[in-house]
Amino acid sequence: MVIFVMSLLALLSHMSCKSHIVKCHVHDPHPPLHEYHQTGELILGGIASHSFIVSKQLSFTEEPPPALVEELLVVTKNYQHVLALAFAVKEINGNSQILPNTTLGFHIFDSYFIAKGTYHATLLLTSTAERFVPNYKCDTQNNLIAVIGGLDPLTSLHAATVLDIYKIPQLTYGPAPIMHDKTPGLSFYQMVPQEALQYEGILSLLLHFRWTWIGLLMMDLENGEQFVQKVVPMFSSSGICFAIIERVPKLTFITKAKDLLQECAKIHDKVIRSKANVIILYGESYAMLFFRWFPYLSEEEEMGEDARGKVWIMTAQMELTSVVYQRTWDTQIIHGALSFAIHSNALPEFRKFLEHINPCTTKGDYFIKDFWQQAFACVFPSTVPDGEDQEICTGEENLGMLPAHFFEMSMTGHSYCIYNAVYAMAHAVHAMFSSRLNSRFIIDNRKLPFQNPQLWQFHHFLRSLSFNNSAGDMVSFNQKGELEAGLDIINWIVSPNQSFHRVKVGRMDPQTSSNQLFTLHEDAITWHKWFNQARPVSQCSEKCSPGSSKKVKEGEPFCCYDCIPCPEGKISDQKDMSDCSTCSDQTYPNKNHDLCISKEISFLSFEEPVGLSLALSALSGSLVTVLVLLTFMKNHNTPIVKANNRQLTYTLLLSLLLCFLSALLFIGQPQKVTCLLRQTAFGIVFSVAVSCVLAKTLTVVLAFMATKPGSRMRKWVGKRLANSIVLFGFLLQGGICIVWLAISPPLPEADVHSMAEQIILGCNEGSVTMFYCVLGYIGLLATASFTLAFLARKLPDTFNEAKFITFSMLVFCSVWLSFLPTYLSTKGKYMVAVEIFSILASSAGLLVCIFSPKCYIILLKPELNKREQLIRRTN
Repeated sequence: MVIFVMSLLALLSHMSCKSHIVKCHVHDPHPPLHEYHQTGELILGGIASHSFIVSKQLSFTEEPPPALVEELLVVTKNYQHVLALAFAVKEINGNSQILPNTTLGFHIFDSYFIAKGTYHATLLLTSTAERFVPNYKCDTQNNLIAVIGGLDPLTSLHAATVLDIYKIPQLTYGPAPIMHDKTPGLSFYQMVPQEALQYEGILSLLLHFRWTWIGLLMMDLENGEQFVQKVVPMFSSSGICFAIIERVPKLTFITKAKDLLQECAKIHDKVIRSKANVIILYGESYAMLFFRWFPYLSEEEEMGEDARGKVWIMTAQMELTSVVYQRTWDTQIIHGALSFAIHSNALPEFRKFLEHINPCTTKGDYFIKDFWQQAFACVFPSTVPDGEDQEICTGEENLGMLPAHFFEMSMTGHSYCIYNAVYAMAHAVHAMFSSRLNSRFIIDNRKLPFQNPQLWQFHHFLRSLSFNNSAGDMVSFNQKGELEAGLDIINWIVSPNQSFHRVKVGRMDPQTSSNQLFTLHEDAITWHKWFNQARPVSQCSEKCSPGSSKKVKEGEPFCCYDCIPCPEGKISDQKDMSDCSTCSDQTYPNKNHDLCISKEISFLSFEEPVGLSLALSALSGSLVTVLVLLTFMKNHNTPIVKANNRQLTYTLLLSLLLCFLSALLFIGQPQKVTCLLRQTAFGIVFSVAVSCVLAKTLTVVLAFMATKPGSRMRKWVGKRLANSIVLFGFLLQGGICIVWLAISPPLPEADVHSMAEQIILGCNEGSVTMFYCVLGYIGLLATASFTLAFLARKLPDTFNEAKFITFSMLVFCSVWLSFLPTYLSTKGKYMVAVEIFSILASSAGLLVCIFSPKCYIILLKPELNKREQLIRRTN
């Protein structure tokens, strides 16, 4: 049909100039069923979507009837679109500020929602009035300046293929059709906001309510497929999954609809069985006629009730409409639904205009008769067959008494678009008349005739158009010919008496800043009774509580998951976390793994029991050592003090004193100075102490060896050897410590990893190798002392300290051999406590084992501390 029309128009447009002066006398024997005509010097065309023609499906198994049986099904709500155009024209003609002294008229035809009806209506608009001769104008009465329509994308596309030949502007009040490469560059002025704004609005609505598990139903048309291709990746990237995506078969009004109903029943069952409580509906203006079948598609009443327990989200193109056989259908299915609507403002004068609409007084309106009969379920006397008893239309019926799904007294969004389209065209023509470039059209100051208009010039004025309508809204187009306007978010409310009304609960306004693009008043929303007025939840899985994370179920969308506890060392402090996070180094997870707690600062302090007891032990050992030293110094001339190198004994006692005191460097908060001193001081003083023990042992051995006749050992016996051993032990350990401090000195550090709940303040030893070199050197000296003492243990008691040194070295070596595994197996401050204990224990072992026997004699048995006694005991 399209190819035929285009070919016909192309052929006629190339005919000779003589064809344009042919007089047309033939009237169309088959005028359109519905039209509304009002004369004027300038004519606005209108393509309405008012009625369906329901035909009986032909079967080729029998002889067809002589004439097709057709039934007219009026979408009564769409009659307001016709009246909105007439109302806008009436206002403009009564306004002296727009098109003064120029009458605006209109001519509206019905497209019947089909391509044939749209092409027919478009050709009628471009032909001479009352004559259907395409491409011919037999008079100058049809000054068509623009066409307003259509409601659905395909209607607009079919009309545009004809209008584009004449460059007639087309102002659509529905979504723009899908344009393909093979489609001519058609110009549309879209009186509805761009569809991308709806996508953002739906996404914002879903994210606001955290609806992540949704269903999608759309009409199986090109625009519906484009909707799916746009929103599925867009929504998925924002964490939203689709439980179902179903394409509803295109609705064809042929009486044999068994296959369609079966397909719809399958979709219905999927919807009601889905766990998704939110369903997005995308369809044409008449799509609600289909969706209202849902409660009646199931044989089980319960399933119908379940289907009502959904939150329906509808796009701006959809309206709650009904046809005559749906008059008594329950509308509770859409109670609580949310829809995006073309932004509109109230026009009080329009309601007054509607109150005066009457089939008896309205002239030129051939829509009103069928509308009136189907809206009020009555018939006019002239159409009542004989013998039938039907309610007669009086013409005095009140439009305000009709239910809202049949007709609304307030202007709907689509009607508001038509109203703005009429004003937009009037302002464009007015601007064109006022332009100096078109001053040739002005004959005098009283009249602005418009003969042979150059329609292509209107496009320039339409694109640059900007004005405020009577409701105060700005009307202007962007570069793509789309209206720069916002969308209202509407809550559909159905009362128990089936009355329907809308509540505005939000707005999508692209004119505002980005953070105010989407606004919603949640408290104003009324939900379906199935939800008990609680906020509906639509999720595939229950929210994961804090302390757990999501694990996607294999083979299912990412919105369907299990909740697993966070592993050790990690937390999740919010619901529905995709993964558990690790606490910072200064914090650690609590038992529920939903909170990070600050770690406790840990170090061996003087205030705590362990630190205090070790400090007191160190001081006690130091005090005892001082007392022993004072005792020896007081009795420095007695034989027992002089027996084994008195100076060496004093050096040993001083080094033991420093050993006890060095333990205090390990207690308290580590500082840079204490970290540098603690291990090096410990290593040096212990090396001196063990060196003194080694020197004393070696002195005993050499003394007995020197007493033998002819022994060469006499030259080694004396203070020089002992001092040399102590000095060598000190210098070698000191050299090791100097190298340690030079290459990798110990420094304070905060260990955040060793203990989960504590930050351990300690000293990083720097070079572990050097630390073990210090311990190894002390061990080497201790081993040598122990070996020599063990070998000399049976020498005479009076002069022999070897037995006591053997015990002391046994204690010393035992302590430090047990130190290494204990030290390596502990953490934190207890690691330091182990080293302090080892220092104190080994120091005490040396002090007790070596000096307690001598102190016993000095203090308790002074009679034995005489030279005679020592000689006698020796003999």
